[in-house]
Formats: sequence, structure tokens, C-alpha cells
Amino acid sequence: MRDLLVLSIFGLGCLYAFKRPYIGALLMLWISYMNPHRLVSWGISYSMPLYAIAFVVTLVAYLASSDKQKYPWNSLTILMIVFLLWGGICTMFALEPQWATKELSRFFKIQLGVILLLLIMRSEHKLKLMVLTITLSTAFYGIKGGIFAIATGGNFRVWGPPDSFIEGNNELALALLMTIPLLFFLFTDTKNKWLKRAYLGFIGLCLISVIASYSRGAFLALIVTSFFLWTKTKYKLPIAFLGIVLVLSAIPFIPEHWYSRMNTIETYEEDGSAMGRFNAWGLAFNIAKDRVTAGGYGHWGPRTFAMYAPNPTDIHDAHSIYFEVMGELGFPGLFIFLTLLLLCWRLNKTNIRLSKDTPELEWCTTLARMLQVSQIAYMSGGAFLGLAYWNMPYHLIVITILLNLHIKEQQEKQTNE
Repeated sequence: MRDLLVLSIFGLGCLYAFKRPYIGALLMLWISYMNPHRLVSWGISYSMPLYAIAFVVTLVAYLASSDKQKYPWNSLTILMIVFLLWGGICTMFALEPQWATKELSRFFKIQLGVILLLLIMRSEHKLKLMVLTITLSTAFYGIKGGIFAIATGGNFRVWGPPDSFIEGNNELALALLMTIPLLFFLFTDTKNKWLKRAYLGFIGLCLISVIASYSRGAFLALIVTSFFLWTKTKYKLPIAFLGIVLVLSAIPFIPEHWYSRMNTIETYEEDGSAMGRFNAWGLAFNIAKDRVTAGGYGHWGPRTFAMYAPNPTDIHDAHSIYFEVMGELGFPGLFIFLTLLLLCWRLNKTNIRLSKDTPELEWCTTLARMLQVSQIAYMSGGAFLGLAYWNMPYHLIVITILLNLHIKEQQEKQTNE
């Protein structure tokens, strides 16, 4: 039944996409974030290349449409292409060519989608639909997980969709932390009181899911993200009060073994997982120092640990976006990656400055601020997770660029009038 429902929605979306390409783009985002076909335990949709089909349909529809936009060449779009090209060069000299080629192909598909989104989603309506689709598709697992955690007393971990970037409890927690600021934007952008209540409820359930993930890195990132969210909003007193009430209300219901796991943060020297991460980070530094192209995508196996790790027998994944890029794409790749994050932050700062004194663009100011909070969640939580090539950070860059284009277009209209 679920298989038929997913295929029906997908087929209908493809049909509408031929008339309105942006619907195809939204379909791509829905497949990317919600992974609805992974909710089907059996059926033909589970293994179907739905994203690839949606991409082809959207591309054909865009090429056939009369509404074509120029590609927005700027420092961010150029640098994303450079980052992909550098990944291709590193793949040519990769220590594990099979894994590197597979991961490069995956990242290449994400970047093709980025290009298509930049060409299609060029209006306020489309941009807001893009934010809505990404946010609710990801929040679905926070809502589902929050209800599950309440029903089971928080005694079990919350997990993401299988065979996806955010399948693991740690990865899902980071995704939800990045989603919460976007939910807050949706809350401020609607005037419907029932939708406002729904968004507040979604935020609460997502927070419960983050805690119920038992992710120590996400717990630290939650503290950092909460502080930045508080500084970026005009509802400082209500949010502070709500936060205190939620924390005090939750304390009696949190299981003892949750506290035991969080307490291992203070005794990381005795924790095998933490020390394994340090070992992988040491490998990343050593291989980047030895090879300008480092090891290439996905090399984290016995061979490279034997060659470069301080402890050759303690094999772990990178568990950090920074050391992941350093170990796979070397210091040049890390420089490009950090520059992308910096330029995205600065462009959102520009978006805030350009829009904050214009009442019609107040939503742009709020969205830019929440994008910064979401980026803080990624940068802090990503210090302990290997999600350097996941699609959300690059889609946040897309939203940032599109927001900047919209603000400038509106200002030009006002000037001409």
C-alpha cells in the first residue's frame, strides 16, 4: 500500500513537472530528504532510482520551458565547481579507486542538482516552497522520532531512513539541528495560528528526537545552536522562557542511561569511540601532509590505517567534516571547503544588511539569520560527524544565493519605480 502511494505521488509529481519544472525540483528535494521509498520495507520503489528519474524529468522540462534564467556566476557557485573538480583530481590518485569513484559519483549528482535548483527556483514563491520541502521532509523523522521517544520513555535511540546519508542516530540528530532554525522561519512566516502551533510542536518533537538520539556530538551542538538561535531572534524572552520550561519539564523523564552516556564526554580518554576518532583524525593529518591529493574519497580502511594511522589496528571513519575533507581531499580541499562555509556566512550577513530596513523583505532578514543558525549547527555538530558531502549544506548555499538575488531584484524594482 505504501509502495503504491509513493509511486502515485511520484508519478503525479513527474507529470506536473513537465508543465512546471519547479515541481520537479521540489520532487527531487522530497526524495533526497524524506527518502519516502525507504519507508517501504518491500516493493519496487525501494530500489528504484527515483532521484535520478526526477532529475531527468526536471531537466527536460526546464530545457523545454520558455522561462530560462542565467546561471548566477559568483564566488560561491564557482567555488562549488572548483571543489567538485578538485575531488575529481583526488579521485584520479585515490588510494581506494573503487570507493573514491563511487563517492565522487554521489557528490557529482548532488552538485548537478544544485545547478538545476539555481536555474529554476528564482522567485519568492519557489524559494519558500524549497525551504518548506527541505524542512518538512527532514522534520518528518524528528516528528516521528519524538513521538516514538515519548511513547517509549526515551529508552531507545532514534534513527533516520535506511540507506541514506542520515540513517545513523548521530547523522539524524545533526540533520534535525540544522532543520530546527528553518522550522522557526516557517513559524515566523505564517499568519495562520494553527500552522504556528504546528510548527512549534514540530520544533519540540525535533528537539526530543535530538536528545533521544543519544548523540554526544549533537548534544554539544544543541547547546551551541540554541545560543545562536537565541541571539538571532527578536523573541529573546519568550524563547528563553520556553527553553527553561522545556528543560525543567524533560529532566524527570530522561532515562538514567542517557545521563551515563553524556557523562562520557568528560572521560573521553576512557571511551574507545572517542579515542578511535582521534586516531582517524591523526591519519587524516598524516595523509594530507604526505600527499597533496590525500587519500581520495572513502579510503578509511585497513590499508590507509596501516600506512598512516597512529594506531594501525583501530579503524574508524573520519567522524568529522573537517578531518573527512582533510583526509580525502588534502589541505587544498579543506581550504576550499572552509572558504565555502565562510563565503556562505558572509553572503547571509549581506542579505541581512540589505533587507533589514525594508518591511516587505522582513522575511528575507529572518531567513538569512536562520540560515546562519543552521550553518552553526552544521559546523559545530559536523566537528564530530562525517557529513562533508551531504546535500543539505550545499542546498543552504543555494538558498542563500537565491535569497540574495531576490533581495537585489526587489531593490532594483523599487529604484526603477
